Amino acid sequence: MFKLNYPMLAICLASFASVSTAQTQVRVTKPAPVEKAEIIHWWTSSSESAAAKLIADAYRKAGGIWVDSAVAGADQARAVAINRIVGSNPPTAAQFNTTKQFLDLVEQGMLNNVDDVAKSEGWEKILPEPVLNVIRIKGHYYAVPVNIHMQTWFWYSKAAFKKAGIAKEPATVDEMFAALDKLKAAGIIPLAHGGQAWQETIVFQAMLANLGGKDLYLSVIRDRDQKAINSEAFKKVLLAFKRMQTYVDAGAPGRNWNDATALLISGKAGMQIMGDWVKGEFSAAKQVAGKDFGCIAGLTPNSPYLIQGDAFVFPRTTNPSTVNAQKLLAKVVLTPSTQLEFNKLKGSIPIRSDVDTSTMDICAQAGMAIMKDKSRQVGISEIFLTPDQNGALQDILTAFWNTRMPVEKAQKSIASALKD
Repeated sequence: MFKLNYPMLAICLASFASVSTAQTQVRVTKPAPVEKAEIIHWWTSSSESAAAKLIADAYRKAGGIWVDSAVAGADQARAVAINRIVGSNPPTAAQFNTTKQFLDLVEQGMLNNVDDVAKSEGWEKILPEPVLNVIRIKGHYYAVPVNIHMQTWFWYSKAAFKKAGIAKEPATVDEMFAALDKLKAAGIIPLAHGGQAWQETIVFQAMLANLGGKDLYLSVIRDRDQKAINSEAFKKVLLAFKRMQTYVDAGAPGRNWNDATALLISGKAGMQIMGDWVKGEFSAAKQVAGKDFGCIAGLTPNSPYLIQGDAFVFPRTTNPSTVNAQKLLAKVVLTPSTQLEFNKLKGSIPIRSDVDTSTMDICAQAGMAIMKDKSRQVGISEIFLTPDQNGALQDILTAFWNTRMPVEKAQKSIASALKD
């Protein structure tokens, strides 16, 4: 018969207890799970990629894993994100603009809100009202804004202006046209432009804001007032917009915005009307604001500052790890240090009003100074118009730009497209 060896049994039990205790200790000291986030975005140019990497690095330092899913082109990236959300294979977050682009997703219950982050971080105190009105839908926050872009900056090459004999920065619409005429006479491409519908819409908005002023801009774009759209004042805006087409070169159709900026950087072109993201291209080329290129936010002291920006939305999920990853990203994006360094690279300005921008370039500081005047804060057309309305407006504007469409027809077509 087998006989128990009690001393040996005691030793074995003690050993087992030691191993069990060690295993328990290992389980207790196991590191917290790392939050993994797949991000779909369209930041693919050299300056944009550097800015995206900065956010990715900040997210990793905060304890997350950034899985980059870059898709060239804003429209294409949004389409990929929407298809994946609808197809039940969503990313953790997706880039959209701070416009009505994601409103349908909210209304269909396909996005998570980040209300607790917005509350704990005090978004209502640090974010501008036009942006809050976009990301806050029926009292809930469905996106985290990353920055403020102003679409209708006038950029110019200092070297081109000098060659054309332009000594003074244009301060009115008439002076702008005079400068374009001098550039043309000097054999320089007056207006660097990319012949794409969205770029032509930017030129139109610049004319509406600077020639028409804030009141006409809001009457046409926000209120869609038929009397304002059919007015002589709006007709003058359309004619000024069409006149701008006479200053572009034959290579403009289909040109990307950054390739148009490259013409300014090389001194082959004199002026460009584009958002402040172009500063990233100037920075990559080692050009300095105020020395190599100039920037004009508005041609009058009261020109509306047409703001929009980039934002991340968070596809619907109940997975705790994914929800935590979304909230971590929302916090990281709005930390002051990330805001400052990201916007230096991106060319935009911080979305937070409390960030010290004294180390940013003179264009960014000018933008931040204007933002302090709330009367000049106005949203771009996509903030006020639905995607369908905005698409219809773009189609009319690009047809008017590229064909011999009479101004009266363009005016009537816009009135019809924006009619309630």
